[in-house]
Amino acid sequence: MEHIEREAMEFDVVIVGAGPSGLSAAIRLRQLAIENNLPDLSVCVVEKGSEVGAHILSGAVLEPRALNELFPDWKDQGAPVTVEVTQDDTYFLLSDEKSQKMPYWMVPKSMHNEGNYVISLGNVVRWLGQKAEELEVSIFPGFAAAEILYHEDGSTVKGIQTGDMGIGKDGQPTHNFTPGYELHAKYTLFAEGCRGHLGKRLIAKYNLDQDVDPQHYGIGIKELWEIDPAKHKPGLVMHGAGWPLSETGSSGGWWLYHAENNQVTLGMIVDLSYENPHMYPFMEMQRWKTHPLIKQYLEGGKRISYGARAVVKGGFNALPKLTFPGGCLIGDDAGFLNFSKIKGSHTAMKSGMLCAEAVFEAIQAGAEKGGDLMVARVIEGEDHFIQEVTSYTEKYNNSWLKEELYNARNFGPAMHKFGQWVGGAFNFIDQNIFKVPFTLHDLKQDFAVIKTVDAEHFKPNYPKPDGKLTFDRLSSVFVSNTVHEENQPAHLKLTNPEIPIQVNLPKWDEPAQRYCPAGVYEVMDHEDGSKRFQINAANCVHCKTCDIKDPSQNITWVTPEGGGGPNYPNM
Repeated sequence: MEHIEREAMEFDVVIVGAGPSGLSAAIRLRQLAIENNLPDLSVCVVEKGSEVGAHILSGAVLEPRALNELFPDWKDQGAPVTVEVTQDDTYFLLSDEKSQKMPYWMVPKSMHNEGNYVISLGNVVRWLGQKAEELEVSIFPGFAAAEILYHEDGSTVKGIQTGDMGIGKDGQPTHNFTPGYELHAKYTLFAEGCRGHLGKRLIAKYNLDQDVDPQHYGIGIKELWEIDPAKHKPGLVMHGAGWPLSETGSSGGWWLYHAENNQVTLGMIVDLSYENPHMYPFMEMQRWKTHPLIKQYLEGGKRISYGARAVVKGGFNALPKLTFPGGCLIGDDAGFLNFSKIKGSHTAMKSGMLCAEAVFEAIQAGAEKGGDLMVARVIEGEDHFIQEVTSYTEKYNNSWLKEELYNARNFGPAMHKFGQWVGGAFNFIDQNIFKVPFTLHDLKQDFAVIKTVDAEHFKPNYPKPDGKLTFDRLSSVFVSNTVHEENQPAHLKLTNPEIPIQVNLPKWDEPAQRYCPAGVYEVMDHEDGSKRFQINAANCVHCKTCDIKDPSQNITWVTPEGGGGPNYPNM
């Protein structure tokens, strides 16, 4: 396309992503601005979902520690955090029929849930969005951050550009073309969630992951059910591991939480470090629901929503450098989830709050030196604003966030190295008895461990979905309310379009057919018997598993047109 003139908007801080970390950062910035008599400090949040909360998916049990700090009176303010955990059970599924409840004293303390709440993270984020708007944060839902903008020397982030609307599949503007906006800022905070497509570029450009372990991931697949009121136990929290993942030699776990209004949230996290090329995470989750322990709650109920997202689980060992000239990484864009707790909301919120405090201090210092708060650019030759907010890292290093992640640093590597039984025993000792004085490391990339189909692997026989307890992927995508503008370029980019059929198919039976929880990727037959690779981009629920697990690293996820993707209610 020809060069496009774009309208530019100036802010003090631009935040990419209206999730827990992004909104907590925005709220904390405006709180500090009001408290310190800088009421003109401008904060903008862009969100690719059609509304705040539309793309938010989590279990979720909330540890309210960060929320208590952000809004000490959150109960009085009507936060949708009402179902306190009343029962906390952990199971090991021994087979497709048998289970063993773990004695509470044997469960790692990091997994205990006293004082926590069963929530819809989507609804909590919607509430945070309302609080941010009350503090005069500008929130732009339906605007995807498509590109990073740099100052002329290319070293310092200047802001972001939102995606163009109305681009056809051929890459050319259609009749309803609308150019994206340039949003300029003193500081740009990236809060895109797991495997953020801009965060990924920033990590590579500034070598932010130098000298840390490779990041690790899981795929989380979730359903929301309305069940028989007689079976509903508000506040009951169940976690477990074992069957069916144990049969495929994979690691991961499952949850089932009793929320409000006769609803239960349930799902499975499959570690993307799995080796078996026949692994089919979506069908493993469907198979798991047939276990009597789980089925007892679902029979007679109705599935009302479905979703999936990648989960960042490298923890402390894989945290990249958090700052770079002109910006910072917060939340899951950096990887703050504490996998030993199976929780990331409180850690994401805290990271956003710490970053906000550091950024505010930098802006305040610049204002005191004569910088105009309304001029959102670094003035060449004048030290009005600190370009890299390294104090964010200092604040993190002196916070409970670092202490919590450091204490959990061995949890994931132990499970990967030793398996669920020995790894579980190690974590019990490390979390409950004494902290081991060394650090385990997992240095293999998740995409690199999958083995070829000529090796011996257990190949599950997945039962045909019955439409009552178990389902197929297309009907699941339907209840995720996923919508994309059909006439737009595919947001799933193949570096080499020949690789899926020529390399991935013979070596690994093209695992994209199975690891995608939305049926985006298919291997189709031509009339002459040859194969072709089909991408059904309209099905994509933005989980980004393909960007992570493709063994040839041939798929890159970029943001589609703003407002596209799932529209999760109450998830």
